[in-house]
Amino acid sequence: MTSRPVPAVSPGHGGLDGATARRRYVTVSFLFWLAIGMSIATGVLLFTERGMGLAAIAGFYAVHSLTAAAMELPTGGLSDVIGRRPVLAIAGLLNLTAFTLIGLGAAGWAIALGMGLMGFARALSSGPAEAWYVDTVHAHAGPDADLRTGLARGSSATSAALALGTLLGGGLPWLLGLAPGLGEWPADTTGGLVIPLSVPALLGALVEGVFVLYVLSALPEPPRPRTTLRRVMGGVPAAIAAGLRLGARDALIRRILLTASAAGAALAAVELLTPGRAAALMGTAESGALVFAGLACAGFLCSALGSQLAPLVARFTGGSERAVLASLGLVTLGLTLLGLTTHTMSPLATTVAVTGYGLVYLGLGAAGPNENDLLHRRVDASGRATALSVQSLSLQLVAAGAGLGAGTLPPGPLPWLLAATAVLAGALLWVRRAAPVPPHHGPSATGGPVAAPVPAGTLHDTAPEEIHPHARPT
Repeated sequence: MTSRPVPAVSPGHGGLDGATARRRYVTVSFLFWLAIGMSIATGVLLFTERGMGLAAIAGFYAVHSLTAAAMELPTGGLSDVIGRRPVLAIAGLLNLTAFTLIGLGAAGWAIALGMGLMGFARALSSGPAEAWYVDTVHAHAGPDADLRTGLARGSSATSAALALGTLLGGGLPWLLGLAPGLGEWPADTTGGLVIPLSVPALLGALVEGVFVLYVLSALPEPPRPRTTLRRVMGGVPAAIAAGLRLGARDALIRRILLTASAAGAALAAVELLTPGRAAALMGTAESGALVFAGLACAGFLCSALGSQLAPLVARFTGGSERAVLASLGLVTLGLTLLGLTTHTMSPLATTVAVTGYGLVYLGLGAAGPNENDLLHRRVDASGRATALSVQSLSLQLVAAGAGLGAGTLPPGPLPWLLAATAVLAGALLWVRRAAPVPPHHGPSATGGPVAAPVPAGTLHDTAPEEIHPHARPT
């Protein structure tokens, strides 16, 4: 009886197998986004209760977005230099501080600081967890290991956490108000610092503390050479430059980045225009906000379902590239349905609009894991987090511009249809596949040849191969 060869396991990843790494990646994704989901339903209402005007609230969210965009590439490079685990832990600590400031802060500067720290944490978190998962799976099973299943489950966990967090954040203040005297008790005992609307943010800070402890205890990675602040700061710009070169020299990565931009246009339209439609449907802003919270929860669940279906879509369509095409087609259909139903609030039109809303998130959820499956097969471990940060930056920048543009257009179908056109353009990029590249390490999980990974720069030279075995393309 012959024994099957066992792939070498990198001791730096704690000897974790693929299933264990997948469970830990899913847990990390869930914990990080659960806290953020808690702040979605109550954020604007909390700031209003603190006496802030709409202009100030818009400024707070601008601080978050601009901080996240400005720090996206530098923090992605930082993860590739000092490691995934410390960057994730820092992100958790920043979010813990941010939620504490937002939950307790009555002054504008405290809220603005909290939103800025949250944006910083968002930039820090955009790649390291996923990069850790891919590195660990590759260390255990080699570069041809299946990634789609784990990436899909991580994306599903993110969506599920946002859905659950939205429900908890919106429901807790309401539940506190049901019991006589219970809603006033926190404010009376803390001098007004803690009010019912601030409870979700403070619970989010507690969840972030659990997240930090879990990251430090459950995400082993190979030891990295001792470094200094000067070396770290010197390595980060190199990672940034390498990330910007990725799209310029690789057609597949360029398509992935352009697809992320199209997704940003879709999300900007949905997030900006849907609350107003919900308020118009219900007749008041308060009831519209409640409807939007439920709709947002449903959207996150659709995104989670789409992520779970991503491997099936890839098998059904014949590969990750065609799966991205089909998924973006679904997003285009959803945006078109939303645009065509703007002028009527009949039950039929409302049903069609809600269906379109669900299709947008279902399609985006199915597209993401397949895009990232392709991305991870084109970059090596030394630049993986940087590549994810470039992808996230593409989405955020286009989302910001598309949101500003949609806000200046007259209400009606035009903003929706322009977003649908942007997504359709992104889908058409995947109609014709690029010419195949010479195979690398045999067949891929998608059924086609695997191209040699694109090294992201010189950062892999900061660690010897014997202690950082996946720092170079093999």
